[in-house]
Amino acid sequence: MKHLTFLFFLLSISVQAQFQISGIVRDENTKNPLPFATITGNNISTVTDVDGKFLFLNENQTNSFTISYIGYSPKTITVVGHKKYYDVLLAPKAENLNEILLSSDENPANAIISKAIKNKKKNDPQQKLLSFQFKSYNKLIVSANPDSIDGSIDSVFVERYWGKEFKNIDSTSYKFKKIIDRQHLFQTEKVSQFQFNGKKLKETILGTKMAGFKNPIYEIIAFNLQSFSVYDSKYELFETKYNSPIAPDAFKDYRFRILDTVKLDNRDTYMIYFKPKKKRKSSGLEGVVYIDKENYAIAKAIMRIRGVLDISATHEFEYLADQDIWFPTQKEFKIVKGKNDDDIRILGGTIKFEGDFDNNNTHRKKDASDFTYLLSKSYNFEKELNTPVKIRHAAIAIEIKDDAVKKDDDFWNSFRKDSLDVRSERTYFALDSIAQKERLEKKLRLGRKILNGYVPIGPVDMDLRYLLSYNNYEGFRVGLGGITNEKFSNKYRLDGYTAYGTKDGDFKYSIGGAVRVGIFSNSWIGGGYTDDVREIASTSFAIDKRVFKIYDPRPINLSTFYNHKTWRGYIETKILPKTESIWQLTHSRIEPKFNYIYMVDGKSYTNYDMTTAMVSLQWNPFSDYMQTPTGKLEIEKRYPKFTFQFTQSLPKVFENDFGFSKIDLRAEYEKRYLNGQRTALLMEAGYALGDVPISHLYNTSPNSLTKENLIERITIAGKNSFETMYFNEFFSSKYVMFQLKHGFKRVTVFKGIKPSLVLVSRMAWGDMEKPEQHIGLNYKTLRDGYFESGIELNQIYKAFGLSGFYRYGPNQLARFEDNLSIKLTVILNLGL
Repeated sequence: MKHLTFLFFLLSISVQAQFQISGIVRDENTKNPLPFATITGNNISTVTDVDGKFLFLNENQTNSFTISYIGYSPKTITVVGHKKYYDVLLAPKAENLNEILLSSDENPANAIISKAIKNKKKNDPQQKLLSFQFKSYNKLIVSANPDSIDGSIDSVFVERYWGKEFKNIDSTSYKFKKIIDRQHLFQTEKVSQFQFNGKKLKETILGTKMAGFKNPIYEIIAFNLQSFSVYDSKYELFETKYNSPIAPDAFKDYRFRILDTVKLDNRDTYMIYFKPKKKRKSSGLEGVVYIDKENYAIAKAIMRIRGVLDISATHEFEYLADQDIWFPTQKEFKIVKGKNDDDIRILGGTIKFEGDFDNNNTHRKKDASDFTYLLSKSYNFEKELNTPVKIRHAAIAIEIKDDAVKKDDDFWNSFRKDSLDVRSERTYFALDSIAQKERLEKKLRLGRKILNGYVPIGPVDMDLRYLLSYNNYEGFRVGLGGITNEKFSNKYRLDGYTAYGTKDGDFKYSIGGAVRVGIFSNSWIGGGYTDDVREIASTSFAIDKRVFKIYDPRPINLSTFYNHKTWRGYIETKILPKTESIWQLTHSRIEPKFNYIYMVDGKSYTNYDMTTAMVSLQWNPFSDYMQTPTGKLEIEKRYPKFTFQFTQSLPKVFENDFGFSKIDLRAEYEKRYLNGQRTALLMEAGYALGDVPISHLYNTSPNSLTKENLIERITIAGKNSFETMYFNEFFSSKYVMFQLKHGFKRVTVFKGIKPSLVLVSRMAWGDMEKPEQHIGLNYKTLRDGYFESGIELNQIYKAFGLSGFYRYGPNQLARFEDNLSIKLTVILNLGL
């Protein structure tokens, strides 16, 4: 799915349509472009962009249009014959109003923006109105304009020492023009109902249609291309949040200037241009807000960010006199390809651009992606204000009705703003035919499964995790496992695996099953039996999602395991808002596979029985969720996130040798910056009360081998492990761990060498209660604290990098080199 969606964003547009007029507006003296100049004419009302460029449809064959800009004399341009491009020069007036930046009081635009900020509560529909609801029709296309494409067939030559030699015929441009002349590259429509009850805003999708797919890709439907409200202090544009030009601290980030005064909906508005104070491309938005002269509400807004992608968003409103409010009526979102070759991270993956210029600073030949654009338009209608609104499942941001994909032509014709043109109709027919012929949905399903570590074989998904791994106890571990998929049943599932260790010579296996008891809550009741080995004292949360790794570095170095034969019954559910939880009851027979005796009340145990009840819960209070006909999806991951787990032994249930309780906590926070940097914080803590054997205590994830020389300790770094801590060096019955990571933007050192610098610090404190109970292992406690810091240079070459860590503080070792750790890092971006 990621690779499909990435196609939509390799975009740019070059437009010269049959009825389109384009050009640029510049200062007559300086020749600098004039951003957001006003263009008016017969049924024409538009503005230039931030580069002074303009383009509009001339369907009514107007003979002239007028361009105006505050501080300049307006100019009327006569349309000449078939001329499509106009270079317009405006002359400054003698009383030109230059922007004054001495203080906010001396700049009239700043004073207007200040009043707009002050009156936000009076003008924001979500703060002024008690409730509202409306329907919205949206159409999104990926397309290109046929008239912008040359369409010629070229001869391709290669340079030889004796001159140029013919290689082949290049008909790419010809074929692309032929395709785009008939249809769009991609198209999807939806009809939604938006509801606001004074607290929550929810979108319910009544109908959705996606070219080429019987069942739409729900993640595409959930893309948050632009903020719903222009009054948000953090305006979101294509999954990135920017400080809003009307945020309380807007003057810290933006400069403002009055461009013009124009009428919208028969009301006078100030047209105010804003741009970032910092000159970096990623420092903020650029655009225009139209401010009502009387109530200082936003009557129209244009937001734009220029970089690798050139992204613009427009919000339009209508004035409702009885409410004295501007209410949203239309939104537009457009992406075109930018003019540099930086990489950009989108939707968890990386897009690479070749840029518009090569290393010799000469123009490269344009290809199909240079003419392709993404355009999304939404039209609102059937609005109701201040009437009682009841929202079902208010914790869900987007809900897709079960019959949304089954709507007929009458439904779509009744909601479309305009009937589909010939190209749009052909798009559905062509892409549906191609998808069926190429079995596109099957290939997409296969790709998704593989990225998550499965290969579907009929009604079973084979689990790639069990094929091959290695650790110091089992040696090479080979196996086979899987789980039934939707072809088997949407209500029932079976899962299991078997594995064999070449070093310990034992078979391990697991078998289980579950039944689905709730679609909305995605609730399952299940059980199973497992006979396998596990790392001692390893902290794990049962609710953690299954993560597929081609490699898993830590187990390679492990040698201390325990065998467990476990019966398990469980309920997993998402019934609580913004949570996922597992409630389970287990009975295990534990046998440590290392030299260990556990002493309790004078009795020694070399193996033991444990019966426990456990709840594991993850709470994502700030994330947004989408309810689909097949289940619930987290569509907007926001931080912080919290995980809680409580385990209680049950002495009088089945056989149970010990009485104890365990509490485990985790908090995660991540902040991404506009300049590509990222800060991540992690806190974990655990507390075991009562009689707990060392197999079920805490080791705080060590990842260093007990070897004499530094070179011998070089292995692969873990994700959140202590790289300088030796295996089995510390054990705790209670602990707390903190980790801080700050990653910088990747820097190009040489061609193909673009390392990512990450600074890391970790620290932990802990203690061991009743240390006399544990016999056989020599270990230390974390009573005085453990500290390490290091540097990661990730992706030095492709996925591979290096890291170096140093151990310091009370647990620092006598020899300098014993405190050092050098590791290989592997970052595989599979688009998960």
